[in-house]
Amino acid sequence: MQKSVEMGWSAYFQEHWKKLEMAEGVPARVVAEHRGMYSVAAESGELLAEVSGRLRHRAAGRADLPAVGDWVAVEARAAEGRGTIHAVLPRRSRFVRKVAGRRVEEQVVAANVDTVFLVTSLNQDMNPRRIERYLAQVWVSGASPVAVLNKADLCDEAQAAALAAELEAAAMGVPVLRVSAATGEGFESLAPFLAAGQTVALLGSSGVGKSSIINRLLGREAQAVREVREGDDRGRHATTTRQLFALPGGAMVIDTPGMRELGLWSDGAGVEQAFADIESLAAECRFEDCGHESEPGCAIRAALADGRLDEARLENWRKLQKELTFLERKRDKGLQAAERDKWKGIHKEIKRIYKQRDKP
Repeated sequence: MQKSVEMGWSAYFQEHWKKLEMAEGVPARVVAEHRGMYSVAAESGELLAEVSGRLRHRAAGRADLPAVGDWVAVEARAAEGRGTIHAVLPRRSRFVRKVAGRRVEEQVVAANVDTVFLVTSLNQDMNPRRIERYLAQVWVSGASPVAVLNKADLCDEAQAAALAAELEAAAMGVPVLRVSAATGEGFESLAPFLAAGQTVALLGSSGVGKSSIINRLLGREAQAVREVREGDDRGRHATTTRQLFALPGGAMVIDTPGMRELGLWSDGAGVEQAFADIESLAAECRFEDCGHESEPGCAIRAALADGRLDEARLENWRKLQKELTFLERKRDKGLQAAERDKWKGIHKEIKRIYKQRDKP
């Protein structure tokens, strides 16, 4: 087991650790999440840990509970190889999404990440609109995004260059790297983001080769890799849980299951940054409330007309804006319902007290 400093421990976490004043606790990093349990790495070794009743009770939602990449305070029972998590240290960064389905709740996918590798494949999976969605969420996470185009060995040079240029236009200055997990091509370009103490999370759809990239970085087959369908290069999720791995050079990588759905969870700042070109054009429109349809003096329509702006990119921006508006309405309703439930509980308790008081 590596020392905590090699697992990403820093002065930031040391400062917050001092404030906990946990005499019996030790710092540990969450390396995997199981059903109701966590694998945590401490200097003494790896432990299987559960969340204390107090921490679970005080959590307002699942986002307040540990996530892979978190630093936590653990009461270790080394002889048993077990422990109890009593606190989650404040996060330096966190990549989140809305939980899948209809529930309006935040899910932390990975915590305390320095860089996010947005992985896509060069042969059939390259989708600039999907990368724009991911970028909108990464920009508010506190981490820095890097687009990684995998499977360069399955794409000829001219096609690879064209796809990379298309993604560069959508990613607005984000580094775009071409690699092949199968051959090792381009892996030297990943090295600057994998210095000792750095944490990188790999995000992307199923079948793009995230697990293959991690196996190549580790130099061993740590993650299962499944064959993808020949017709569309997609496959079942090889990775079913999030997991943190320590690389030989001292960096950490977090593998995540392929996401069929990345629901936005943001106040809109991420979308503004991911679409900074459109936001800048909108500010030049003649009217502040311009709908960018047929209004005179619309800078966005002018940019579409002269080719400076892609219609598909504009439509994706509109789609994400609508999604954020819908999310905000749902969140407001959720808060209103929670407030109603709180007061119902208060009134119920008051009635119970009065009934007890009035008994002979």
